[in-house]
Formats: sequence, C-alpha cells, structure tokens
Amino acid sequence: MDLLTVLLVVIVSYVIGSFPSAYLAGRWNGINIFELGSGNMGATNTLRTLGLKWALVVLAIDLGKGVFAVFLSARLVDPVVLSHASASVISAVAVVVGHNWSLFASLLTGTIRGGKGAATAAGTWLILMPVQILFIPVIVMVITIAKTRYMSLGVLLSVLTAGILIGVMIVQRQLDTIYVVYYLVGALIVYRFRDNIKRLLAGNERRIGDSVQI
Repeated sequence: MDLLTVLLVVIVSYVIGSFPSAYLAGRWNGINIFELGSGNMGATNTLRTLGLKWALVVLAIDLGKGVFAVFLSARLVDPVVLSHASASVISAVAVVVGHNWSLFASLLTGTIRGGKGAATAAGTWLILMPVQILFIPVIVMVITIAKTRYMSLGVLLSVLTAGILIGVMIVQRQLDTIYVVYYLVGALIVYRFRDNIKRLLAGNERRIGDSVQI
C-alpha cells in the first residue's frame, strides 16, 4: 500500500466531504443553519429550518458527496498500488470526516463546524455494498422513523444494522477484510450523535415535525 496514494485519496475525499451544502442553503435563504434548531449542518435541521424542498436538496448533495468521493477515488488509483476496495473504503471514511469537520464551513464561520455524517455515509454505502444488503439498513431506518418520528434513532439503528451485515459478509468472505476499516464510518456517526443518544435516553429528543427553536 503506497502512502502517497492513500494520502491522495484521503485529501480528495475530505475536500469533497467538506462541501457545506446545508450551510450554503441557509445563507441563500438568509439564515445561519448553525444558529437554528439543532445547530447541525444536515438535512434534518434543514427540514426544520427551511422546509422540505431545501432539505431534499441538501440530502441529495450530501448523498452525492459520498457516492462521488468513493467513485472517484477508486478510479484515481492504480489497483497495483492500492486496490479499488482499499481506496473505496479509505475514501468513505475520509469523506465522512470532511462532512463532520468541514474545511469550508470552518473557514466560513471561523469555528470548526460540520454535520453528523449520516447522509454522506449513506452515499458511500450505496456505492460500496452488494445489492443484496443495500436497502436493509434503509428499511430499518424508515420503519423506525415512521414508528417513532425520531430521526436520530432511525440513523443509529441503521448504523447498527449495517455493522452487523458487514461483519457477516466479511466472515462469509463476501467482502474483503479491508471493509473492517468501514466500521470507522459507523463510529464517526455514533460519536456525532452522542448528544442525541443522551436525549433519547432522557426522553427529550426532538422528533420530526417539532417546531424549530429560534
């Protein structure tokens, strides 16, 4: 594994992940997304503050960041130097780091800022995973949200489901062992959702449809 190639994949993916879609959508509409609602740069907070149309725009862009970073990284590298599987998994981690601690959002606001990585991680999942397991975490998330209106709980249960599926497929040799590194994506999401976990346990987590706090 060539370290310069790995560094190239990390930098390219991080920069792609850093594109601050929710922040720019907020600024386009005259608000600072970091100062409203949950203060998070993501589609859920965009839904609360700007409505469904802009939330869908942000969701599409954040998903696209994950897809594009993994797709591009696998084609940037020589597979003799770094396998496509390795490049893709490393890219997935780096693009989520970029979203969660966005270079551009930090430069624009003067403070290290970002989102929670769920949509961008979902974009990497869409391109990395075999079709037979692709939609299982999505189904888990949709059912959970429909039953509880907790977006955070839906995301966390989908991450747990994805982790179990990856482990099973690695053991069954349907995925390369490099996919163990993909667990870092789940760890990053859980870390960024730590306050949501505390609120879920305390019973005061925000539900979808709750009014924004201004």
